[in-house]
Amino acid sequence: MTAYDIIMKKRRGGILSDDEIRWFVNGYVRDEIPDYQMSALLMAICFQSMTAEETAALTMAMMHSGDTFHPSEELGAICIDKHSTGGVGDKTTLIAAPICAACGIYVPKMSGRGLGHTGGTIDKLESIPGFSTSISHERFIEIIRKTGFSIAGQSGTLVPADKKIYALRNATATVDSIPLICSSIMSKKLATGADGIVLDVKVGDGAFMKNYDDAMKLASAMTSVGKLSGRKCTAVLTDMDKPLGHAVGNSVEVIEAIEALKGNAPADLYEVSITLSAEMLMLAGKGDENCCRRLAEDAVHSGKALEAFRTMAQMQGADVRAFDDYSLFGKPKRTAEVRTDRSGYISKISCEKTGLISLALGAGRKVKGGDIDSTAGIIFSCNVGSCVNKGDVLGTVMTSSECDLEEIKRDFHDVFSFSDEPVPERTAVLKIIRNE
Repeated sequence: MTAYDIIMKKRRGGILSDDEIRWFVNGYVRDEIPDYQMSALLMAICFQSMTAEETAALTMAMMHSGDTFHPSEELGAICIDKHSTGGVGDKTTLIAAPICAACGIYVPKMSGRGLGHTGGTIDKLESIPGFSTSISHERFIEIIRKTGFSIAGQSGTLVPADKKIYALRNATATVDSIPLICSSIMSKKLATGADGIVLDVKVGDGAFMKNYDDAMKLASAMTSVGKLSGRKCTAVLTDMDKPLGHAVGNSVEVIEAIEALKGNAPADLYEVSITLSAEMLMLAGKGDENCCRRLAEDAVHSGKALEAFRTMAQMQGADVRAFDDYSLFGKPKRTAEVRTDRSGYISKISCEKTGLISLALGAGRKVKGGDIDSTAGIIFSCNVGSCVNKGDVLGTVMTSSECDLEEIKRDFHDVFSFSDEPVPERTAVLKIIRNE
Protein backbone atom coordinates (compact mmCIF):
# COMPACT_ATOMS: atom_id res chain seq x y z
CA MET A 1 0.00 0.00 0.00
CA THR A 2 1.06 3.61 -0.51
CA ALA A 3 0.02 6.88 1.12
CA TYR A 4 -1.17 8.11 -2.30
CA ASP A 5 -3.53 5.14 -2.72
CA ILE A 6 -5.01 5.56 0.77
CA ILE A 7 -5.56 9.31 0.27
CA MET A 8 -7.21 8.71 -3.10
CA LYS A 9 -9.45 5.96 -1.70
CA LYS A 10 -10.76 8.21 1.07
CA ARG A 11 -11.07 11.20 -1.25
CA ARG A 12 -13.38 9.12 -3.45
CA GLY A 13 -15.50 8.14 -0.44
CA GLY A 14 -14.05 4.68 0.09
CA ILE A 15 -13.92 2.91 3.46
CA LEU A 16 -10.40 2.42 4.77
CA SER A 17 -9.41 -0.89 6.34
CA ASP A 18 -7.93 -1.20 9.82
CA ASP A 19 -4.58 -2.12 8.26
CA GLU A 20 -4.57 0.95 5.99
CA ILE A 21 -5.37 3.31 8.84
CA ARG A 22 -2.82 1.73 11.18
CA TRP A 23 -0.13 1.77 8.47
CA PHE A 24 -0.75 5.46 7.71
CA VAL A 25 -0.76 6.57 11.39
CA ASN A 26 2.37 4.56 12.24
CA GLY A 27 4.16 5.89 9.17
CA TYR A 28 3.34 9.46 10.11
CA VAL A 29 4.53 9.03 13.71
CA ARG A 30 7.83 7.56 12.41
CA ASP A 31 8.22 10.52 9.99
CA GLU A 32 7.99 8.16 7.01
CA ILE A 33 4.86 9.97 5.77
CA PRO A 34 5.25 13.75 5.38
CA ASP A 35 2.95 16.44 6.72
CA TYR A 36 1.53 17.24 3.29
CA GLN A 37 0.22 13.72 2.80
CA MET A 38 -1.28 13.52 6.29
CA SER A 39 -2.87 16.94 5.62
CA ALA A 40 -4.40 15.57 2.44
CA LEU A 41 -5.86 12.57 4.28
CA LEU A 42 -7.25 14.80 7.06
CA MET A 43 -8.94 17.02 4.48
CA ALA A 44 -10.38 13.97 2.72
CA ILE A 45 -11.77 12.77 6.06
CA CYS A 46 -13.31 16.21 6.65
CA PHE A 47 -15.15 16.00 3.31
CA GLN A 48 -16.01 12.28 3.25
CA SER A 49 -16.23 11.54 7.02
CA MET A 50 -15.65 8.04 8.42
CA THR A 51 -17.76 5.10 9.47
CA ALA A 52 -17.95 4.12 13.15
CA GLU A 53 -15.57 1.24 12.40
CA GLU A 54 -13.07 3.53 10.64
CA THR A 55 -13.22 6.01 13.53
CA ALA A 56 -12.60 3.20 16.01
CA ALA A 57 -9.66 1.96 13.93
CA LEU A 58 -8.17 5.47 13.77
CA THR A 59 -8.65 5.84 17.54
CA MET A 60 -6.93 2.52 18.28
CA ALA A 61 -4.05 3.27 15.90
CA MET A 62 -3.47 6.60 17.64
CA MET A 63 -3.85 5.03 21.08
CA HIS A 64 -1.16 2.42 20.36
CA SER A 65 1.28 5.01 18.95
CA GLY A 66 2.77 5.49 22.45
CA ASP A 67 2.60 4.23 26.00
CA THR A 68 -0.61 2.75 27.41
CA PHE A 69 -1.49 2.34 31.06
CA HIS A 70 -3.40 -0.39 32.87
CA PRO A 71 -4.32 0.98 36.31
CA SER A 72 -7.07 -1.59 36.97
CA GLU A 73 -4.49 -4.37 36.72
CA GLU A 74 -2.18 -2.58 39.15
CA LEU A 75 -4.97 -1.71 41.56
CA GLY A 76 -6.89 -4.96 41.21
CA ALA A 77 -10.23 -3.18 40.76
CA ILE A 78 -12.34 -1.44 38.15
CA CYS A 79 -11.25 2.12 37.25
CA ILE A 80 -13.53 4.85 35.89
CA ASP A 81 -12.46 8.06 34.15
CA LYS A 82 -14.28 11.18 32.99
CA HIS A 83 -13.56 13.74 30.30
CA SER A 84 -15.06 17.10 29.46
CA THR A 85 -14.97 18.61 25.99
CA GLY A 86 -14.26 21.94 27.71
CA GLY A 87 -16.25 24.94 28.79
CA VAL A 88 -16.26 28.16 30.78
CA GLY A 89 -16.25 27.58 34.54
CA ASP A 90 -16.00 23.80 34.16
CA LYS A 91 -14.50 22.46 37.38
CA THR A 92 -16.56 19.27 37.59
CA THR A 93 -13.53 16.92 37.72
CA LEU A 94 -12.57 18.50 41.05
CA ILE A 95 -16.02 17.59 42.40
CA ALA A 96 -16.95 14.32 40.67
CA ALA A 97 -13.61 12.54 41.20
CA PRO A 98 -13.58 12.90 45.02
CA ILE A 99 -17.29 12.04 45.18
CA CYS A 100 -16.66 8.77 43.34
CA ALA A 101 -13.56 8.04 45.41
CA ALA A 102 -15.61 8.52 48.57
CA CYS A 103 -18.11 6.00 47.19
CA GLY A 104 -15.43 3.33 46.87
CA ILE A 105 -14.32 3.39 43.23
CA TYR A 106 -10.94 4.22 41.73
CA VAL A 107 -10.56 7.29 39.51
CA PRO A 108 -7.10 7.56 37.89
CA LYS A 109 -7.17 10.96 36.16
CA MET A 110 -4.53 12.26 33.79
CA SER A 111 -5.28 15.83 32.76
CA GLY A 112 -3.70 18.56 30.68
CA ARG A 113 -2.98 22.24 30.81
CA GLY A 114 -5.25 24.80 29.24
CA LEU A 115 -4.79 26.96 26.18
CA GLY A 116 -7.43 29.66 26.09
CA HIS A 117 -9.69 31.46 28.54
CA THR A 118 -8.53 29.64 31.71
CA GLY A 119 -6.06 26.97 32.67
CA GLY A 120 -6.84 23.28 32.46
CA THR A 121 -7.50 21.02 35.44
CA ILE A 122 -3.75 20.77 36.11
CA ASP A 123 -3.36 24.56 36.18
CA LYS A 124 -6.32 24.89 38.52
CA LEU A 125 -4.93 22.32 40.95
CA GLU A 126 -1.50 23.97 40.93
CA SER A 127 -3.14 27.12 42.29
CA ILE A 128 -3.46 25.21 45.59
CA PRO A 129 -0.23 26.11 47.46
CA GLY A 130 2.28 23.27 47.23
CA PHE A 131 0.13 20.97 45.04
CA SER A 132 2.24 18.89 42.62
CA THR A 133 0.84 17.27 39.49
CA SER A 134 4.28 16.04 38.37
CA ILE A 135 4.46 12.72 40.20
CA SER A 136 5.86 9.32 39.31
CA HIS A 137 3.57 6.57 38.09
CA GLU A 138 4.32 4.59 41.24
CA ARG A 139 3.29 7.54 43.43
CA PHE A 140 0.17 8.05 41.25
CA ILE A 141 -0.95 4.45 41.92
CA GLU A 142 -0.04 4.70 45.62
CA ILE A 143 -2.21 7.81 46.07
CA ILE A 144 -5.15 6.19 44.25
CA ARG A 145 -4.86 3.09 46.42
CA LYS A 146 -4.94 5.31 49.53
CA THR A 147 -7.54 7.94 48.59
CA GLY A 148 -9.46 6.48 45.64
CA PHE A 149 -8.24 9.03 43.09
CA SER A 150 -5.35 11.10 41.88
CA ILE A 151 -5.06 13.82 39.25
CA ALA A 152 -1.70 14.12 37.55
CA GLY A 153 -0.19 15.62 34.40
CA GLN A 154 -0.28 13.56 31.22
CA SER A 155 2.82 11.56 30.27
CA GLY A 156 4.79 13.00 27.38
CA THR A 157 4.78 9.54 25.79
CA LEU A 158 0.99 9.25 25.78
CA VAL A 159 -0.54 9.15 22.26
CA PRO A 160 2.22 10.94 20.30
CA ALA A 161 0.14 10.51 17.13
CA ASP A 162 -2.49 12.86 18.53
CA LYS A 163 0.08 15.53 19.37
CA LYS A 164 1.40 15.53 15.80
CA ILE A 165 -1.99 15.24 14.11
CA TYR A 166 -3.68 17.86 16.30
CA ALA A 167 -0.99 20.43 15.53
CA LEU A 168 -1.50 19.74 11.84
CA ARG A 169 -5.29 20.00 12.12
CA ASN A 170 -4.93 23.44 13.69
CA ALA A 171 -2.76 24.58 10.78
CA THR A 172 -4.90 23.07 7.99
CA ALA A 173 -8.47 23.99 9.05
CA THR A 174 -9.38 20.36 9.71
CA VAL A 175 -10.30 20.68 13.39
CA ASP A 176 -14.10 20.54 13.05
CA SER A 177 -14.51 16.95 11.90
CA ILE A 178 -16.48 14.60 14.16
CA PRO A 179 -14.30 11.50 13.45
CA LEU A 180 -11.10 13.50 14.04
CA ILE A 181 -12.40 15.11 17.24
CA CYS A 182 -13.63 11.72 18.46
CA SER A 183 -10.37 9.90 17.76
CA SER A 184 -8.33 12.68 19.41
CA ILE A 185 -10.33 12.53 22.64
CA MET A 186 -10.92 8.79 22.81
CA SER A 187 -7.35 7.76 21.95
CA LYS A 188 -6.11 9.57 25.06
CA LYS A 189 -8.91 8.26 27.26
CA LEU A 190 -8.40 4.66 26.12
CA ALA A 191 -4.62 4.92 26.49
CA THR A 192 -4.99 5.77 30.18
CA GLY A 193 -6.63 2.38 30.67
CA ALA A 194 -9.94 3.08 32.42
CA ASP A 195 -12.57 0.34 32.27
CA GLY A 196 -15.35 2.89 31.90
CA ILE A 197 -15.45 6.49 30.69
CA VAL A 198 -18.04 9.22 31.28
CA LEU A 199 -17.87 12.01 28.70
CA ASP A 200 -19.22 15.47 29.52
CA VAL A 201 -20.07 16.88 26.08
CA LYS A 202 -20.67 20.62 26.35
CA VAL A 203 -23.25 22.32 24.11
CA GLY A 204 -23.55 26.05 23.48
CA ASP A 205 -21.71 29.25 22.69
CA GLY A 206 -18.99 28.48 25.26
CA ALA A 207 -18.39 24.98 23.89
CA PHE A 208 -16.63 23.50 20.89
CA MET A 209 -19.99 22.05 19.81
CA LYS A 210 -22.18 25.13 19.35
CA ASN A 211 -25.44 23.32 18.62
CA TYR A 212 -27.28 20.31 19.98
CA ASP A 213 -27.25 18.25 16.77
CA ASP A 214 -23.46 18.42 16.40
CA ALA A 215 -23.00 17.60 20.08
CA MET A 216 -25.26 14.56 19.67
CA LYS A 217 -23.20 13.39 16.70
CA LEU A 218 -19.96 13.71 18.67
CA ALA A 219 -21.43 12.02 21.76
CA SER A 220 -22.78 9.14 19.65
CA ALA A 221 -19.45 8.75 17.85
CA MET A 222 -17.48 8.62 21.11
CA THR A 223 -19.80 6.14 22.83
CA SER A 224 -19.73 3.98 19.69
CA VAL A 225 -15.92 3.97 19.67
CA GLY A 226 -15.94 3.11 23.37
CA LYS A 227 -18.23 0.15 22.73
CA LEU A 228 -16.22 -1.08 19.72
CA SER A 229 -13.09 -0.83 21.88
CA GLY A 230 -14.63 -2.97 24.61
CA ARG A 231 -15.05 -0.15 27.14
CA LYS A 232 -18.16 1.01 28.94
CA CYS A 233 -18.88 4.55 27.88
CA THR A 234 -21.55 7.14 28.70
CA ALA A 235 -21.95 10.63 27.26
CA VAL A 236 -23.75 13.40 29.15
CA LEU A 237 -24.71 16.47 27.11
CA THR A 238 -24.62 19.57 29.34
CA ASP A 239 -25.47 23.21 28.76
CA MET A 240 -22.67 25.67 28.01
CA ASP A 241 -24.74 28.63 26.83
CA LYS A 242 -23.82 30.19 30.17
CA PRO A 243 -20.78 29.75 32.45
CA LEU A 244 -21.02 26.78 34.82
CA GLY A 245 -21.31 27.93 38.42
CA HIS A 246 -20.35 31.41 39.60
CA ALA A 247 -16.54 31.31 39.29
CA VAL A 248 -14.32 31.47 36.19
CA GLY A 249 -10.55 31.32 36.60
CA ASN A 250 -8.13 29.04 38.42
CA SER A 251 -7.96 29.48 42.20
CA VAL A 252 -11.53 30.86 42.22
CA GLU A 253 -12.75 27.68 40.52
CA VAL A 254 -10.89 25.45 42.98
CA ILE A 255 -12.45 27.39 45.85
CA GLU A 256 -15.89 26.97 44.28
CA ALA A 257 -15.26 23.22 43.91
CA ILE A 258 -14.26 22.99 47.59
CA GLU A 259 -17.39 24.92 48.54
CA ALA A 260 -19.45 22.53 46.40
CA LEU A 261 -18.01 19.60 48.36
CA LYS A 262 -18.99 21.46 51.53
CA GLY A 263 -22.58 21.50 50.23
CA ASN A 264 -22.60 25.05 48.87
CA ALA A 265 -22.71 24.52 45.10
CA PRO A 266 -24.71 26.69 42.69
CA ALA A 267 -27.67 24.71 41.34
CA ASP A 268 -26.29 24.15 37.83
CA LEU A 269 -22.85 23.06 39.04
CA TYR A 270 -24.44 20.72 41.59
CA GLU A 271 -26.72 19.10 39.01
CA VAL A 272 -23.97 18.50 36.45
CA SER A 273 -21.50 17.22 39.07
CA ILE A 274 -23.98 14.84 40.71
CA THR A 275 -25.14 13.53 37.33
CA LEU A 276 -21.58 12.86 36.15
CA SER A 277 -20.73 11.21 39.48
CA ALA A 278 -23.82 8.99 39.33
CA GLU A 279 -23.00 7.89 35.78
CA MET A 280 -19.44 7.03 36.85
CA LEU A 281 -20.76 5.01 39.79
CA MET A 282 -23.20 3.19 37.50
CA LEU A 283 -20.37 2.17 35.16
CA ALA A 284 -18.55 0.79 38.21
CA GLY A 285 -21.57 -1.36 39.05
CA LYS A 286 -22.64 0.50 42.18
CA GLY A 287 -26.36 0.35 41.35
CA ASP A 288 -29.05 1.92 39.20
CA GLU A 289 -29.39 5.63 38.46
CA ASN A 290 -31.42 6.51 41.55
CA CYS A 291 -29.17 4.50 43.86
CA CYS A 292 -26.02 6.10 42.43
CA ARG A 293 -27.42 9.62 42.71
CA ARG A 294 -28.15 8.97 46.39
CA LEU A 295 -24.62 7.63 46.88
CA ALA A 296 -23.14 10.75 45.24
CA GLU A 297 -25.30 13.12 47.27
CA ASP A 298 -24.53 11.26 50.52
CA ALA A 299 -20.79 11.53 49.78
CA VAL A 300 -21.18 15.32 49.73
CA HIS A 301 -23.54 15.64 52.68
CA SER A 302 -21.43 13.34 54.89
CA GLY A 303 -18.24 15.27 54.16
CA LYS A 304 -16.52 12.12 52.85
CA ALA A 305 -15.97 13.57 49.36
CA LEU A 306 -14.33 16.70 50.77
CA GLU A 307 -12.10 14.55 52.98
CA ALA A 308 -11.06 12.46 49.96
CA PHE A 309 -10.07 15.64 48.10
CA ARG A 310 -8.20 16.98 51.11
CA THR A 311 -6.28 13.71 51.62
CA MET A 312 -5.37 13.43 47.93
CA ALA A 313 -4.17 17.05 47.87
CA GLN A 314 -2.07 16.51 50.98
CA MET A 315 -0.45 13.41 49.46
CA GLN A 316 0.42 15.51 46.40
CA GLY A 317 2.18 18.14 48.51
CA ALA A 318 -0.58 20.68 49.08
CA ASP A 319 -0.91 22.91 52.11
CA VAL A 320 -4.41 21.71 52.97
CA ARG A 321 -5.00 24.60 55.36
CA ALA A 322 -6.08 26.36 52.15
CA PHE A 323 -9.25 24.22 52.15
CA ASP A 324 -10.48 26.31 55.09
CA ASP A 325 -8.41 29.49 54.76
CA TYR A 326 -8.84 30.67 51.17
CA SER A 327 -6.43 33.58 51.69
CA LEU A 328 -3.62 31.01 51.35
CA PHE A 329 -4.41 30.79 47.63
CA GLY A 330 -3.02 34.30 47.31
CA LYS A 331 -4.93 37.51 46.85
CA PRO A 332 -5.25 39.35 43.52
CA LYS A 333 -3.55 42.72 43.43
CA ARG A 334 -6.61 44.40 41.94
CA THR A 335 -10.33 43.68 42.16
CA ALA A 336 -13.29 45.61 40.87
CA GLU A 337 -17.05 45.23 41.16
CA VAL A 338 -19.07 45.81 38.00
CA ARG A 339 -22.58 47.25 38.45
CA THR A 340 -25.43 47.17 36.00
CA ASP A 341 -26.62 50.38 34.39
CA ARG A 342 -30.15 49.07 33.84
CA SER A 343 -32.89 46.99 35.45
CA GLY A 344 -34.49 43.81 34.17
CA TYR A 345 -34.14 40.05 34.00
CA ILE A 346 -30.86 38.56 32.83
CA SER A 347 -31.67 36.51 29.73
CA LYS A 348 -28.14 35.46 28.72
CA ILE A 349 -24.59 35.43 30.02
CA SER A 350 -22.25 34.99 27.05
CA CYS A 351 -19.70 32.24 27.60
CA GLU A 352 -17.59 33.38 24.68
CA LYS A 353 -17.32 36.95 25.96
CA THR A 354 -16.72 35.72 29.50
CA GLY A 355 -13.84 33.60 28.22
CA LEU A 356 -12.26 36.56 26.44
CA ILE A 357 -12.48 38.69 29.58
CA SER A 358 -10.99 35.89 31.67
CA LEU A 359 -8.11 35.65 29.20
CA ALA A 360 -7.59 39.44 29.28
CA LEU A 361 -7.40 39.28 33.09
CA GLY A 362 -4.57 36.75 32.83
CA ALA A 363 -6.43 33.56 33.85
CA GLY A 364 -5.58 31.78 30.58
CA ARG A 365 -2.84 31.35 28.01
CA LYS A 366 -2.67 33.17 24.69
CA VAL A 367 0.22 30.96 23.55
CA LYS A 368 1.29 27.44 24.49
CA GLY A 369 3.64 27.53 27.48
CA GLY A 370 2.57 31.02 28.52
CA ASP A 371 2.22 32.05 32.15
CA ILE A 372 -1.07 31.96 34.03
CA ASP A 373 -2.16 34.32 36.81
CA SER A 374 -3.77 31.90 39.27
CA THR A 375 -5.41 34.78 41.18
CA ALA A 376 -7.12 36.20 38.08
CA GLY A 377 -10.76 35.48 37.35
CA ILE A 378 -14.41 36.41 37.58
CA ILE A 379 -17.04 35.78 40.23
CA PHE A 380 -20.61 36.32 39.03
CA SER A 381 -23.13 37.79 41.48
CA CYS A 382 -26.17 36.85 39.39
CA ASN A 383 -27.34 34.18 36.98
CA VAL A 384 -29.57 33.74 33.95
CA GLY A 385 -33.08 34.48 35.22
CA SER A 386 -31.94 36.82 37.98
CA CYS A 387 -33.90 40.07 38.39
CA VAL A 388 -31.53 43.01 38.86
CA ASN A 389 -32.03 46.69 39.55
CA LYS A 390 -29.90 49.52 38.23
CA GLY A 391 -26.76 49.73 40.37
CA ASP A 392 -26.75 46.07 41.42
CA VAL A 393 -23.45 44.18 41.24
CA LEU A 394 -23.21 41.89 38.20
CA GLY A 395 -19.89 40.42 39.21
CA THR A 396 -16.34 40.97 40.40
CA VAL A 397 -13.23 40.87 38.18
CA MET A 398 -9.80 40.29 39.68
CA THR A 399 -6.20 40.14 38.52
CA SER A 400 -2.57 40.42 39.51
CA SER A 401 -1.52 40.90 35.87
CA GLU A 402 -0.79 44.00 33.85
CA CYS A 403 -4.05 44.73 32.04
CA ASP A 404 -6.49 47.58 31.46
CA LEU A 405 -8.99 46.89 34.25
CA GLU A 406 -11.19 49.86 33.31
CA GLU A 407 -11.57 48.55 29.76
CA ILE A 408 -12.30 45.07 31.09
CA LYS A 409 -15.02 46.49 33.35
CA ARG A 410 -16.62 48.19 30.34
CA ASP A 411 -16.44 44.97 28.32
CA PHE A 412 -17.99 43.01 31.19
CA HIS A 413 -21.33 44.79 30.63
CA ASP A 414 -21.47 43.25 27.15
CA VAL A 415 -21.45 39.75 28.66
CA PHE A 416 -25.07 40.20 29.77
CA SER A 417 -28.32 40.37 27.83
CA PHE A 418 -31.55 41.55 29.46
CA SER A 419 -35.27 41.00 29.15
CA ASP A 420 -38.20 42.96 30.55
CA GLU A 421 -40.03 39.68 31.20
CA PRO A 422 -39.10 36.79 33.53
CA VAL A 423 -36.79 34.20 31.96
CA PRO A 424 -37.48 30.44 32.34
CA GLU A 425 -35.01 28.32 34.31
CA ARG A 426 -32.36 26.54 32.27
CA THR A 427 -31.77 22.80 32.26
CA ALA A 428 -28.12 22.01 32.97
CA VAL A 429 -28.23 18.36 31.84
CA LEU A 430 -29.66 17.99 28.34
CA LYS A 431 -29.27 14.31 27.44
CA ILE A 432 -27.58 11.09 28.57
CA ILE A 433 -26.36 8.51 26.03
CA ARG A 434 -25.28 5.11 27.32
CA ASN A 435 -23.58 2.45 25.16
CA GLU A 436 -24.72 -0.54 27.20
